[in-house]
Amino acid sequence: MTPAAWVRDHADLLPVSGRALDVACGRGRHALWLAERGLNVLAVDRDAAAINAVREAATQRALPVAARVGDLESGDYQLDAAAFDVIVVIHYLHRPLFPALLAGLRRGGLLIYETFTRAQAHRGKPTNPDFLLEEGELRRLVQPLEIVDYREGLFEEREVASVVARRS
Repeated sequence: MTPAAWVRDHADLLPVSGRALDVACGRGRHALWLAERGLNVLAVDRDAAAINAVREAATQRALPVAARVGDLESGDYQLDAAAFDVIVVIHYLHRPLFPALLAGLRRGGLLIYETFTRAQAHRGKPTNPDFLLEEGELRRLVQPLEIVDYREGLFEEREVASVVARRS
């Protein structure tokens, strides 16, 4: 399970230790990779089977990953403020979560985020506008973080917007 290119391409910005959060982690490709790089990782997803797979993989590889079942859209699962040095979100969009993501970063912490734009609907799934960013929307959603790197367009056969942003 290789991490997304956007995450790998910014590995040089990651701290060598600290806490990381993998949001909507699925089977944990980013959580496991971050843990291999020395970070203590919290992996959250609402899919219990996926979380069990993350736990198994982390245990087998003796990696510091805490995997939790949590529905980030229901409001029942809360993120701690200023708790993370790195937050990674790939191919997931729930706009009301952004204030908690931004607040969850420690000073100097990085948000690495990539998801689909409306243009993706013309190429295939997803097609629901609730899960697709408007042009320039990701840049606005991460304000007031400092944008370290940003791109929007067709990359790896997907229409995406991607950002690496730092809490100053």
